[in-house]
Amino acid sequence: MEKKKVIKEYIYITSGLMIAAAAIYFFMIPGNIVMGSITGLAMVLVHVVPVPISVMTLILNIICLVLGYILIGREFGVKTIYVSVLLPFMLNIFERIFPNQHSLTNEIILDALAFIILVSIGQVIMFNQNASSGGLDVIAKIMNKYFYLDLGKSVTIAGMAVVFSSLFFYDTVTLVVGALGTYFNGIVVDEYISGFSRKKKVSILSKKHEELKDYIMNDLKRGVTLYTAKGGYDKKEREELVTILNKNEYALLMKRIRDTDKEAFVTVATISEVVGMWNMAGRNK
Repeated sequence: MEKKKVIKEYIYITSGLMIAAAAIYFFMIPGNIVMGSITGLAMVLVHVVPVPISVMTLILNIICLVLGYILIGREFGVKTIYVSVLLPFMLNIFERIFPNQHSLTNEIILDALAFIILVSIGQVIMFNQNASSGGLDVIAKIMNKYFYLDLGKSVTIAGMAVVFSSLFFYDTVTLVVGALGTYFNGIVVDEYISGFSRKKKVSILSKKHEELKDYIMNDLKRGVTLYTAKGGYDKKEREELVTILNKNEYALLMKRIRDTDKEAFVTVATISEVVGMWNMAGRNK
């Protein structure tokens, strides 16, 4: 079972990386969009060292991995190494199949928007498998460890340094688009990730609380916390059920509540993140 899980994780990582590589090759590179990434730095450095961008990306990733191993240790993991090596390989495949690729839109703004959306989807798929995208992420972790900067700030600083390096070989439009693109890429990734991690905290007051409790525990395979609630008006004590569910489980519970007790009093809150045993509870369903 563990082997199947690992294989599934790497299928997802490879799929996310393929989407990111396509975004880079078909929108970022032909649109001359220097974003705050290792590929963006490669686009600048190929003006100094005339090698294919895929080769420069591989060289930079290897340098980052060596620095990471020396300064951080093994914290960045096997998945980061896998991504760092596979990304240049995928770019090289695109270079061979689609040589001299031109902009698909001939508009730098449209290229930037398409790139941000696609690469963000790819990054989120990888992040949800606990895979770093390598490259500048390793540099950001080094800054985080030795300069005590927040990881988010470290990523931004490293990314913006790459963007500003574009001034040596590109115009100010490239600089502005790259800086804005780097900023909005972070926002889009955060939104995607928070969307995946959001949960629903449901509080239920019902005469049929036992039936609803059994449904949550036995059918949804989620835990329930019981509180004794006392009405301020009638002074009666009732059992309040509190549970945390994902979106699909929440929809099923609400349907069950409507079918079981139409007079139930239900309050719902959005939870941005849940850590601990909750994340293990529903995996055996």
